[in-house]
Amino acid sequence: MSAADDSKRAVGFAAVDRYVRSGMCVGLGTGTTAHWAIERAGERVAAGDALTAVATSHATEALCRERGIPLVPFAGREIDVAIDGADEVAGDWSLTKGGGGALFREKAVALAARTFVVIVTPEKLVKRLGAFRTPVEVVPFAVEYVERAIASAFGAQVVRRGGDPPFLTDNGNAILDCAFGAIGDPAALDGELRGIHGVVATGLFSNDLTDAVLVAEPDGVRELTRRSPR
Repeated sequence: MSAADDSKRAVGFAAVDRYVRSGMCVGLGTGTTAHWAIERAGERVAAGDALTAVATSHATEALCRERGIPLVPFAGREIDVAIDGADEVAGDWSLTKGGGGALFREKAVALAARTFVVIVTPEKLVKRLGAFRTPVEVVPFAVEYVERAIASAFGAQVVRRGGDPPFLTDNGNAILDCAFGAIGDPAALDGELRGIHGVVATGLFSNDLTDAVLVAEPDGVRELTRRSPR
């Protein structure tokens, strides 16, 4: 296992061990870091914990089934804790997510969870969002219109994800990856983007969603609080 994978494993395991108890319904994220939270949840189920899970993608559903984690439909269900990675975590705890294309479902699960735990490696901590392109999920019929609207309104460089055929989300939608530069007010930008007809969701998560951030450091997993030094 590479050093990077070892760090992701450590933080994924720590999130489950610290926040998940038998009897809980757990929202499980998508991506290379969330993968390890799923692995740990599977170990806990195998050891006898009564857990159920809501998956944020088809890939996560498949891994949960492989690991014997009982799945339940989302259906607006109240989720005890959701655990997921992030592409960027800003100093105010706003996030960029959706590098794996599961942003709509990831945000729905985070919103429904009593506690939302973000797990990252140190390079994901940034002062402001914007170095990572912001994913925007768009109804395919409106892709060209939305692409022009975003470029015109924000001066952003906009690229449709994927080649030929283009990438489609589990919901059957397209992803536009948008370079806005440093984002001063992620919540405001999220609202403006969602106001464009055809936009389904954005990868900008407002800072009020995040309850805990766990970071895989060389000497162990550090848990940030709202007053932690960055």
